[in-house]
Amino acid sequence: MRIVILGAGQVGASVAEALASETNDVTVVDQNSLSLAHLADRLDVRTVTGNAALPSVLRSAGIEDAEMLVAVTQSDQTNLVACKIAQRMFNVPTRIARLRGVDFIADQALLADDMFAVNHAMCPEQDVTDYISRLVAFPEALQVLEFADGKATLVCVRAYEGGLLVGKQIQSMREHLPPDVDARIVAIFREHQPVDPTGKTIIEAGDEVFLLAATEHIRHVLLELRRMQEPVKRIMIAGGGNIGARVAAALEKQHQVKVIECDARRAELIATRFRDTLVLCGEATDENVLAQENIDEMDMFLALTNDDEDNIMAASLAKRLGCKRVLALINRRAYADMVQGGPIEFAAGLRPPWRRGAGAQPAARRRRGA
Repeated sequence: MRIVILGAGQVGASVAEALASETNDVTVVDQNSLSLAHLADRLDVRTVTGNAALPSVLRSAGIEDAEMLVAVTQSDQTNLVACKIAQRMFNVPTRIARLRGVDFIADQALLADDMFAVNHAMCPEQDVTDYISRLVAFPEALQVLEFADGKATLVCVRAYEGGLLVGKQIQSMREHLPPDVDARIVAIFREHQPVDPTGKTIIEAGDEVFLLAATEHIRHVLLELRRMQEPVKRIMIAGGGNIGARVAAALEKQHQVKVIECDARRAELIATRFRDTLVLCGEATDENVLAQENIDEMDMFLALTNDDEDNIMAASLAKRLGCKRVLALINRRAYADMVQGGPIEFAAGLRPPWRRGAGAQPAARRRRGA
């Protein structure tokens, strides 16, 4: 498939990596020639330097023969204009746009063919925010994914010694569930290897078990395999950027939230947006700052800055200082793999939606052995 990707940032690079590895003919457009050069060194892709909203640049990228346009630049306006040009001038059949603005996402009429002509809209920042919120809601889970507009939930938990189903066949789960609750065990990983689950499969302590159930019933099902942990109440967030601010806004109604932001202007700006969140100006990698804000009393620490290295350092430091659980936003795959087995329980990152299918890691994952 001939695909044109607009934007060579974190999301664009992840999209290019995912699609180029599937033997697609991929061209990436960006105004930053250095980013394009770095991408071309790693991937088998063609690059074009220029403004992605200009028809001449799109034509140079081969848009006339493209079957798909993926507009994931930092600018919503650029992405929308590019999709409209691709439809009106070049008749590109599939047009995907990354949109950060809530107004565009909320009003689907703006994305219709007679408007901006976007077939599929995505917001990786909101996807990560939603995922983190679900992990906070289910602290005992290794992974949490929703399907069917939130009606069904897939949760991965580690079976513990003494659990109701441990040492028993999967088919016995029906005996422990209320009559109106239905659930399926759809996958099991044992010592990092997949086990094909059947009704007679026996669950062992330490197994990673993937449960699928209606969202409203998932709590009942989790009790079968996992001790319920204390709910997360106190949360500290490192980074008040786009994702950090989104997560704080999503959590502040039901949790005590603190945000540490190193930029004084940004800290002052986001402080006006929150009702109950405490915003502090400081470095999250500073041991004294974390200690002064009682990191050892926090239920969860979320390192959500724009710097992978800072997130790894801050999360590791928070864990060493006594925080119960920590999460780091990590976009480089090598870094995410590196932290597995270390003090960081979760590594989250901006991932294109189509990389969340079978065999792929979701937007966030928990280290094995946690």
